[in-house]
Amino acid sequence: MAIKVLRPAALAAAAVLVLGTGLAVGADTTADDAYAAGSPAPAGTTVSAVPAKTVSPVGALFANGSHFCSASVVHSDSGDLVLTAAHCVQDGMSFAPGYAGGAAPLGMWPVTKVTVAAGWTSSADPDLDFAFLTVAQPGNPASLESLTGANALGVNRGFDHRITLTGYPDTADSAVVCDGTSTRSDTYQLRIACPGFPDGTSGGPWVTGGEVVGVIGGYQLGGDTPDVSYSAYFDDDIAKLYATATG
Repeated sequence: MAIKVLRPAALAAAAVLVLGTGLAVGADTTADDAYAAGSPAPAGTTVSAVPAKTVSPVGALFANGSHFCSASVVHSDSGDLVLTAAHCVQDGMSFAPGYAGGAAPLGMWPVTKVTVAAGWTSSADPDLDFAFLTVAQPGNPASLESLTGANALGVNRGFDHRITLTGYPDTADSAVVCDGTSTRSDTYQLRIACPGFPDGTSGGPWVTGGEVVGVIGGYQLGGDTPDVSYSAYFDDDIAKLYATATG
């Protein structure tokens, strides 16, 4: 499988200046980026101090001052890796782990690198609807994973699992959670019936036994009804993508 690595700042037409620990500041800078650099948070978002590892590794993806997709921290040696759906990728993203009640307890973590499969970039192959995001918070020497913990990446684990599904609806400031059983929908697709997972929950993790074995996406970009969600199957394709993202 061919793999393509994207850097969000490079996707914009305007030139940018890279400052600090990877924050790209330029014509495409968002309120989220400014917040991470010490400016006020996006409207309606607050910050609260919390002890390490009391914040969930699942969080919301922000761009242009609002959240639009979901994501989660996945284990890596560097501790800076986040997993979401490929169809969620856009310029100016920031990740808010543990986002709840309009509060971002660890602040915003700007995305500095995106790793997606070339098959997704060329043809939006639903079997490759996953992406790894590298994040960094300017001025913070700690890794994200050291603060939130992380799920391990589960590869070739089969289709039938008792999982916890988590995502952030566009219209809500806290996550929705469902415990259910996943099944095989197609050759490389999983399916789960969980009510109340509308737009915004894309990229939310499917977790079983401390491993993430899927993200909301794939068929119909995750489903055309809020009560049934899909995921691309995590096989050797995502293992290769992970190796590229962490290499």
